[in-house]
Amino acid sequence: YAMLLSLIFLIVLVAAVVGFVFRHEIKTNFESNLNLALRDYNVTADRHSEAVDTIQRTLHCCGVQNYSDWERTEYFTQRGIPRSCCKSQDDCSEEDLKDPNKAKLKVFVDGCFFLVTSTMESKMSIVAGISFGIACFQLVGIILACCLSQYITNNQYEMV
Repeated sequence: YAMLLSLIFLIVLVAAVVGFVFRHEIKTNFESNLNLALRDYNVTADRHSEAVDTIQRTLHCCGVQNYSDWERTEYFTQRGIPRSCCKSQDDCSEEDLKDPNKAKLKVFVDGCFFLVTSTMESKMSIVAGISFGIACFQLVGIILACCLSQYITNNQYEMV
């Protein structure tokens, strides 16, 4: 049991170190994947399109760097900027979304990449604290399992 807990502890420790060391690569990959999701948006109405809509609605953002990122997509040529970028769903017509100048007044202008990464970074202290607490419990479990093993080994040959 102590060996299993030690293995889990080491895996979590390695994952934390790798995540910290490669955090810039993770950001770069996220940005490129978000750009790909915008490029392929609603072509197949898949999970990526739903994820983009959810991010834009939740964080009140539009596009990767800003709302004008949508102008370079196939979806924009057909339907304009997606409705998930609208500040108010009632005051957002399809004609407004096809015109970038009118859309600027109706949609969120900030990009999602900065908002997502800053939100993740602001929550990292909470994640680190919870992870540290779990690691402490694992270490206590490892110590207690080793003590129990030692106790069983010492008393193995005693007559009861």
